Amino acid sequence: MQQPLKNTSTLDLPLASSAPILPGTTPPTWLGVMGGGQLGRMFTHQAQAMGYKVAVLEPEPDCPAGHVADRHFLANYSDAFALADMAALCAAVTTEFENVSAQSLATLAQHSFVAPAAASVSVAQDRMLEKRFFTACAKESTVLPAPHKLIASAADIDDIPADLLPGILKTVRLGYDGKGQARVRTLDEVRQAFADMNGVECVLEKMLPLAYEVSVLVVRGADAKAVVCPIAENVHRDGILFTTTVPGPNVSDETAKRAQHAALVIIEQLAYVGVLCIEFFVLQDGSLVVNEVAPRPHNSGHYTMDACVTSQFAQQVRAMARLPLGDTRQHSPAVMLNILGDVWFEGDSDQAREPAWDKILALPSAHLHLYGKAQPRRGRKMGHITFIAATLPAAQQQLAAACAILGIVL
Repeated sequence: MQQPLKNTSTLDLPLASSAPILPGTTPPTWLGVMGGGQLGRMFTHQAQAMGYKVAVLEPEPDCPAGHVADRHFLANYSDAFALADMAALCAAVTTEFENVSAQSLATLAQHSFVAPAAASVSVAQDRMLEKRFFTACAKESTVLPAPHKLIASAADIDDIPADLLPGILKTVRLGYDGKGQARVRTLDEVRQAFADMNGVECVLEKMLPLAYEVSVLVVRGADAKAVVCPIAENVHRDGILFTTTVPGPNVSDETAKRAQHAALVIIEQLAYVGVLCIEFFVLQDGSLVVNEVAPRPHNSGHYTMDACVTSQFAQQVRAMARLPLGDTRQHSPAVMLNILGDVWFEGDSDQAREPAWDKILALPSAHLHLYGKAQPRRGRKMGHITFIAATLPAAQQQLAAACAILGIVL
């Protein structure tokens, strides 16, 4: 057991070095990941395929990444002894969960190369910091966030401009997959939603005339070179990603170029190393609004595993190991379908039964990825299926066939 690492007073940048971290055998080269969810699991698979050993730090004993990692530090993300052990073992550390403490990443950075750095992650962990950052980038990116207002106390509600409603009230911190947010139309609804969120700091965002949503996966290395992936068009249900289609059927070349340019500006201004996903709204008039960033691989980037030369997880390994970034070229049109725990249950039944994966795998373009979660629950992400084909309509036909098999209404 190592001595605990002391917390640093600032959010440190990664240790300065340009040397690549190569896979080794004697002794082995270890990479670390903070978080034990499915993103950590898929990262672990890719890192191991490239010759690395992987350690995961995660407080849950039965977690997707812990099942496959070479070592599992069973501890809270801020545990000083576990952080010391990970820093001593791992040449580089990344994160698969945006709510890992930025301070923990800064602590690890005393002894390991950490990508993304704490200072970069901290921006994504605070919606107001994030919006101020987007606004500061807008001179070069040309894309602004939605009109918004900080709601730090009940008194702030009285000062809400009339043109900010209807809107969406979101907690400033710790929100994802539709959690920590509520649609509001009136001041009374804002007051009730704010009270329901226990009066924590929130941001009110104006609800805009949305046409569709897109996301851009962008990767930057420690050498400041960046690559951008094909733009993805997303459909959400109940705040959770439902499908991702690439190329997006509604995405014009101009919109794709603007979003990709903005993504490259944002990752550069953030001094970010690693995989970053940036979500945008495309409004009915064709204008673009930047919504939020995720400092990690993203659900909407899963299509890269089967449809691109280099997956988002291979890029994550390359960036943190200071290796050259991979080719982002997409070789096949793709549609990704999220698989939630709902498909284990028929109608209103509480009795789980295994979905007909044999019928899914009989579809010629289906690539099934299950995350190893033992207990299916309604609304819980259990896996995804990517359909790749010679044409987008063919991939969409396979999606429709899979939804029919699984009882999912398109």
